[in-house]
Amino acid sequence: MTMRSQWLAVGVLVAVLGAGLWGATRYIGGELRELRVGSAAPEFEVADATGASDASKSLADYRGQVLLLNVWATWCGPCKQEMPSIEQLYRDFAARGLAVAAVSVDAPGVGPDIERFARDYELTFDVLYDESESFRTVYRYAGVPETYLIDRSGVIRRRWLGADNWNSDANRRFIAQLLAEPGA
Repeated sequence: MTMRSQWLAVGVLVAVLGAGLWGATRYIGGELRELRVGSAAPEFEVADATGASDASKSLADYRGQVLLLNVWATWCGPCKQEMPSIEQLYRDFAARGLAVAAVSVDAPGVGPDIERFARDYELTFDVLYDESESFRTVYRYAGVPETYLIDRSGVIRRRWLGADNWNSDANRRFIAQLLAEPGA
């Protein structure tokens, strides 16, 4: 192989790799994004699980509010443990601009179980159901429960894996701090 043909082969290889990288970022770029504190929360659209309507909720519906976005499932023991503290936090801070969206990632077809869960725990915040698994594709959560605190500007300010007492003094102070910040 001559020097010229070697350089031609290298050029073709670089072009093919470049085209592949361009295609990957264009078509699956959103799935390559890492969700971390300080990054913009990705948009989502998830169905209302309470049976009140056929409506869905999206991140845009919460713009201008501080959002506690909780990923949970009806079969999850730690999720059951933390729900009362999320409800209490919501009741205490909703009037100041706190929104809560609890996204159930239960298997398809368990909508009635989710409705029953929301009734049994007397949840007054938005209970959503990712039956189509579109939320999973966007948020790529590690497990349940997992919680994101998103500020008024749509920036992830905290990501928490596992259950927590969301009504604890430390969490209440953090929520109050986020609520005191102006939105963009």
